[in-house]
Amino acid sequence: MDTLPERLREAGYATHLVGKWHLGFYRKACLPTRKGFDSFFGSLTGSVDYYSYGSCDGKDLCGYDLHDDEGVAWGQEGKYSTTLFTQRARKILESHDPAERPLFLLISFQAVHTPLNPPESYIYPFRDMANVARRNFAAMVSTVDEAVRNVTYALRKYGYYRNSVIIYSTDNGAQPFTGGSNWPLRGRKGTYWEGGVRGVAFVHSPLLRRRRRVSKALLHITDWFPTLVGLAGGNISRSQGLDGFDVWPAISEGRESPRKEILHNIDPLESTKEVKEEEVWDTSVQAAIRVGDWKLLTGDPGHGDWVPPQMLPTPLPGRWWNLERSTLDQKSPAHKSIWLFNITGDPYERYDLAEQRPDVVQQLLARLAYYNQSAVPVYFPPDDPRANPSQHRGAWVPWVEEEEDEEGKYQGVYKKSNNKRKKNKCMLCNLQLFFLKMNEGTTSSRI
Repeated sequence: MDTLPERLREAGYATHLVGKWHLGFYRKACLPTRKGFDSFFGSLTGSVDYYSYGSCDGKDLCGYDLHDDEGVAWGQEGKYSTTLFTQRARKILESHDPAERPLFLLISFQAVHTPLNPPESYIYPFRDMANVARRNFAAMVSTVDEAVRNVTYALRKYGYYRNSVIIYSTDNGAQPFTGGSNWPLRGRKGTYWEGGVRGVAFVHSPLLRRRRRVSKALLHITDWFPTLVGLAGGNISRSQGLDGFDVWPAISEGRESPRKEILHNIDPLESTKEVKEEEVWDTSVQAAIRVGDWKLLTGDPGHGDWVPPQMLPTPLPGRWWNLERSTLDQKSPAHKSIWLFNITGDPYERYDLAEQRPDVVQQLLARLAYYNQSAVPVYFPPDDPRANPSQHRGAWVPWVEEEEDEEGKYQGVYKKSNNKRKKNKCMLCNLQLFFLKMNEGTTSSRI
């Protein structure tokens, strides 16, 4: 499988990654510098602390995670990651000559991912926000705003801007109970509702033919590969079996997007029943697909409330949330596993049309079955104790030697548990306990 930086490098580009990788590192072959990037400065895991660069996988499995190319970048503790990554990006722009070679620079900030720990000086302008998580979130967004400004200034200063394309995009929906907001969309990060899968983005470039407008064209993250390779003058035909489309005409000129459907996901681990011969699709499988104006969800799509922005001092659910919870269809059976929405006319997913349009349901179920035909078996090996940072001077680093045939050791899934816990009937009690635990240490951050 080839990657975007590999194709851009073949087209003559210098390629650099600054920020979060989070695409695997169990062996060196998985590192960014082995996947097409000329340089890498950042973290290999997720949820890294912004100051200490500590990262934990569970309570007792923690290590340092900041890397420069393929080595550990020790001694950076105390430097805020958004600022540190911006400084590295500016250094790359300053040292490179765009007249000699074009440049692809990917900056993957941690912000505004948890943990919410912005510099104190950025919190002060938002001191009037009563909700602490929302206040810290806003402060972290402002650090990203400043970073974008500084990078854009560097593009102008060092001669890149006139022939540049700046793409800014989120990778998923927000987490409403840690400062974010998807309002008025339904759901949150980690769900298949629009609040989880619909992302905001902008494209800024002197090369755009139609500017200062909002595009409602259908785009998917896989479209960036052929779009950017095409812009760079690369050869798309060398990459076989691409799911993406070249959407530059839709972005630059406002033309219709060539994309007509999006397979949001199929999770084969989330299935609870056997499929009958006459059934097109196992509707207990967690899946979602968009075809034209229609969106179908099966299985358990995840937390499906509409959560208003957190404006109150407490994160506990109250009247502000119950106003929306009361709009849920209380008559829906507990075993419901199919939802259908006209997502163009109803982007907030309030009107389930599954019963009214069984014909559309069957068509989209067939599309799920079609995509699933080319799915590969799940490979989910057990935890490897050799990964423990305590065995690598306290840092997260590759732990498998290149000559090892690691994939040949295991078959199937090792983290799927069949033990079903008994749910506490007091749902509100569970929610309040969850929010209290989540907010510990946060509410004390007063100005």
